[in-house]
Amino acid sequence: MPPTDASTDADTTPTTDRHAPAPPAANANADDASHVDNADNAGHVDSAGDADNAADAANAAGAQGARSAEHTWSADGADGADCADFQDTLDLRLPDELLALLAEQAGGRRDTPEPTAVTEHDLLDDVGEWGPVTTPSGVFQLVPVRVERDLAVISRWMNDPAVAAFWELAGPATVTAEHLAPQLDGDGRSVPCLGVLDGVPMSYWEIYRADLDPLARHYPARPHDTGIHLLIGGVADRGRGLGTTLLKAVADLVLDHRPRCARVIAEPDLRNTPSISAFLGAGFRFFAEVDLPDKRAALMVRDRALRNVLQASHSQ
Repeated sequence: MPPTDASTDADTTPTTDRHAPAPPAANANADDASHVDNADNAGHVDSAGDADNAADAANAAGAQGARSAEHTWSADGADGADCADFQDTLDLRLPDELLALLAEQAGGRRDTPEPTAVTEHDLLDDVGEWGPVTTPSGVFQLVPVRVERDLAVISRWMNDPAVAAFWELAGPATVTAEHLAPQLDGDGRSVPCLGVLDGVPMSYWEIYRADLDPLARHYPARPHDTGIHLLIGGVADRGRGLGTTLLKAVADLVLDHRPRCARVIAEPDLRNTPSISAFLGAGFRFFAEVDLPDKRAALMVRDRALRNVLQASHSQ
C-alpha cells in the first residue's frame, strides 16, 4: 500500500507482501551451480576396469571441468577480453541467504553445504540492539514492536485520516495486527519498530531488506540494500522538520550497524511531496520514478559513499 500521510515530514509504506518470493534473478547462479556439479560428477569412474578406460574418463572429466569453468563467475586464467566481460557482472551476485530462501521455496536441494538458518541477526543485524542516538530534537531510539504493548497506539495512528490515505490500514485493531503479523512471525527481513523520542513513542518505522523485498523487482537492487518506511504519529510532530531529523538519524543508524549495507532505500508515494522533501533534506537523492503494484513511487537513495560529504556539509 502506498506511502502515508501527505502532511507528515516523511512517511512511506510497504509496497507488497514481505513474504512474496524475491526477484527471480538467481536462476543464472543455479544454472552455474549445475554446471559445476556436472563437472564434479564427471570425475567419477563407474568401473575399476583397465587403466586406459580410467585415463579416458579422467581426460573427459578434465575437458568437462574446463567447459564448466567458463560458466562460473571467476575470471581466473581468463584472457583480458574475458576479464572485461566479467567485471560488469561481478556485483550482480545474489546474497547467499537469498539463494537459500529461493531453494527452500522451490523445495529443491543444493549439493553444496546449506548455509546456517536465516535469522533476524543475519538479515538486519539486530535492529533492537542498535541503541539510542542523540539528535537535535532529543534522544531517539528504534524499539521493535510488541503487539501486546504497542498495537493500540499503532492502530490509533493508522486511523488518522492523513495517515490512512496512504497506509490504508484504517479500521479495528485487527487490521493493524494483520499487517504486523507477517513481519513479526517471518524470517526477520522486515522489523516493525516504534520510534521513541525522549522516552515517548511518536512514530512507526519498518526497517527491511530491500534486496529481499518485492521492491527489488523494480530497481537495480544490490546485496544488503536496506529500506525504510515511516509515519509520524502525532499531529503536533508533523510539519516542523522532525521527519527530516529522524530520517537522517535512522539512515545513520543503518549505516553504522550494517557494515555490509552500501545504500539505504525508500519509496514514498510520488504525490507525497512533504515526504520526498524530508528524504532529500536527510541526505537521500532522487533515483527514479517506479511503478509499483499499488502506487507510483519516488525511489530515494542514501549512499554510504556520500556520507562523509553530507556530514561535512552539515557541520559547516
